[in-house]
Amino acid sequence: MNKTMALALAAAVVAALGAGYWLGGQRAGQVVTTAQTPSAAKPATRERKILFYRNPMGLPDTSPVPKKDQMGMDYIPVYEGEEANEPGQARQVRISSEKIQQLGVRSEAATLRSLSRSVHAVGRIEIDERLSHTVAPKFEGWIDKLYVNTTGQEVKRGQPLMDVYSPDLVSAQNEYFIARQGETSLRHATPEAQESMKQLAEASLARLNNWDISAGQLQDLSKSGNARRTLTFRAPVNGIVIEKKAVQGMRFMPGDVLYQIADLSSVWIVADVFEQDLALVRPGENARAMLNAYPGKAFSARVSYVYPTLNPQTRTVPVRLELANPGGLLKPGMYADVELSTPAGGKVLTVPASAVIYSGKNQTVLVELAPGRFEPRPVKLGMQGGDYVEVLEGLTESEKVVVSANFLIDSESNLKAAFSGMSGSQAKPAAPPEHNGH
Repeated sequence: MNKTMALALAAAVVAALGAGYWLGGQRAGQVVTTAQTPSAAKPATRERKILFYRNPMGLPDTSPVPKKDQMGMDYIPVYEGEEANEPGQARQVRISSEKIQQLGVRSEAATLRSLSRSVHAVGRIEIDERLSHTVAPKFEGWIDKLYVNTTGQEVKRGQPLMDVYSPDLVSAQNEYFIARQGETSLRHATPEAQESMKQLAEASLARLNNWDISAGQLQDLSKSGNARRTLTFRAPVNGIVIEKKAVQGMRFMPGDVLYQIADLSSVWIVADVFEQDLALVRPGENARAMLNAYPGKAFSARVSYVYPTLNPQTRTVPVRLELANPGGLLKPGMYADVELSTPAGGKVLTVPASAVIYSGKNQTVLVELAPGRFEPRPVKLGMQGGDYVEVLEGLTESEKVVVSANFLIDSESNLKAAFSGMSGSQAKPAAPPEHNGH
């Protein structure tokens, strides 16, 4: 091989190596571009930014760093975007299904139903004044003998109470007997004389009648023909001696009350009804009474009278109820719990009373807009009957309201509304102070 051929061969090798190097570089560039294209097309996952940490019990307390409350519960992180103040959603609350189960949240739809309101009052058992009687002689005298000598003793109608002596009574009897004898002796006298004696006998008899001498006693006097020294007073009714002032041997004057006897087969309850409930109480309505002496036993009563006066100290009006007292179980002076049920009217929109949140003069319910989404809504309430309350404004039929754990959700809503109402710098927690190392 000559020198010329050797140089040509070396030039060919160098050209081949240069072409291979260039082709490798191009392929390497394509590989790099292809490998970088997916990475550039796929955006990097951006973590949500924590704005602050809030109190787990809904209190208006926040922290820029994780911490625990006094009960050892972790503060809850609030992420960027959660506190946005969307129109009409400033107080709406979103709660996960897990948290709903933990809190025990329950909802119930507003429905139409008839409400019957009950009025509760405290009363006292009192004697029926129409069945109370007194024994008060209308003449002067002395008590000769007592047959009923204790207060609280039960007596029957016509039972002897006491024997009394009165000179006036003896004189009246003698006048009556003399007039009767005069009528007999003047049978053959002139008509004028007979009429005069008859009038005298009738006047003597009227005098005895005016002294409440019974017809039976007068008949006995007429048959005997002799004036009796004492007269027996008898019980006017069946009942209980609730007051006894008679003492054997005492002197009494006309009109002195010696016995007071009450028939307790029927009694009254005088209940004190509050002023705001008075419009619901009407005569003739039925009621029931419960007494501590007989737990579990209810007594039927009826409203008979609403008194026309109001007690300015207690703002109550007395209401009188009548009820039977079989067996004498009800004693005057006992306290009674009275419940009056007013008749139900038409159907009205109602929600459970537990759904209402009271804050001063305002009433609010939590409406379930969707599963896990709630909104506080002010309502206007009407009458309450049992466990339900009438809704006059703010709700429509079938809207669901929260009936349990509503206070926790409401506190969360208030907290959200407070943060959403803050301006930019106020809404964000202040950064921790910087230290310059000095």
